[in-house]
Amino acid sequence: RSPAQLPDCEFLSCPLASRACRGGTRRVWAADTRTRDMLPDFNAVVQIVREVAIEEILPRFRTLHAHQIGSKNHPGDLVTEADIYAERALSQKLMALLPGSVVVGEEACYHNQAILSRLSQDVPVWVLDPVDGTGNFTRGCERFGVIVALLRGGCIMYGCIHDPIRNITVAGEQGGGTWSDGIRLRVPESPSVQEMCGSVGTSLVRTFEGKVAKLVRYASTAQDYLALLLGDIHFALYRRLLLPWDHAAGVLLHREAGGYSAMVKGCAYRPVMADKGILLLAPDKISWDSLLTLVPCVTGHMTL
Repeated sequence: RSPAQLPDCEFLSCPLASRACRGGTRRVWAADTRTRDMLPDFNAVVQIVREVAIEEILPRFRTLHAHQIGSKNHPGDLVTEADIYAERALSQKLMALLPGSVVVGEEACYHNQAILSRLSQDVPVWVLDPVDGTGNFTRGCERFGVIVALLRGGCIMYGCIHDPIRNITVAGEQGGGTWSDGIRLRVPESPSVQEMCGSVGTSLVRTFEGKVAKLVRYASTAQDYLALLLGDIHFALYRRLLLPWDHAAGVLLHREAGGYSAMVKGCAYRPVMADKGILLLAPDKISWDSLLTLVPCVTGHMTL
C-alpha cells in the first residue's frame, strides 16, 4: 500500500518462521559484583522506569487537554506534560541512583543544546526519551514507550525500553545479553528477504513493497525495537538524523540479542547528535547484506 494508506499507528501482525528465542536461564542483575562508581544496580533502573511510567505517564494517557500539549521544531514535533514530568522524574531518580552521573534528555536538549556535549564526556551519561511516540500518545494510540540508555565516553553501556501499556520491559548491558522479565532474548533466525517483516518509514514503503512479506509502521522507535527484540519483525531501517535518545538503547539491546546493525556505509552506529545517514538492523550479517541491496542510496536512487 502507499504511505497514505498506512496509518501511523497500524500494527500489522506477521507470522514469523520462529519467535524470539527465550532461553531457560532466569537473570538477576549482579549488582553486588560492581563498584558504585562503575555501574548501577540495573534492577533498580528497571524499577525506576516502571515507577515513573505509572506515576507520570499513564495518568496522563487519554486525559490531556489542549493546553497540556505543545510543539517544538514544527507542528508535528509534539511535547506534552507527560514528556516533561517523566523526564524530570527519571533524571532525578537515575542521577541519585548513580552519583556523579549526568543526563541528556530529549526535552532538556530542546531548550539547551549545550547539554549534548555531555554525550562524549568520560562520566556516566543517562540518555532519556521519556515518551517515545508522543504523537501516538496524544492521539490515544497505545504504541509509545520509555527509552533509557547509559553511556560512558561515547560507549553504550546499558539500555532499557519499557512499554507502559503492555507492561513489557526489555533491558540489557554491554556483554551481558538482552533480558525481559528474567528471560534472555534472542532475535529470530533470518528467513529469506521475501519472507521478512520490517519497518522502514513512510518514505521508503514503495521501495520495499513487494520485495518483503510485510511492512509495519508504529511511529515509535521504542515500539520498533521491542518488535525486533520480541520477534515481531525481522528488520528496521532509519535514515537522516539518528537521535541518541531514539537509538542508543535499541542498538545495544539488538546487538546483545544476537542481531546485526550498522550504517549502510559500513561503519557502526555512534550515539552522538551529529550522526546522520542510514541505519539498518537485521537478524545477522548475511541478511543485512541482502537487505542492503534494496536500500535506495546503495542502488543510486536516494541522497542521504
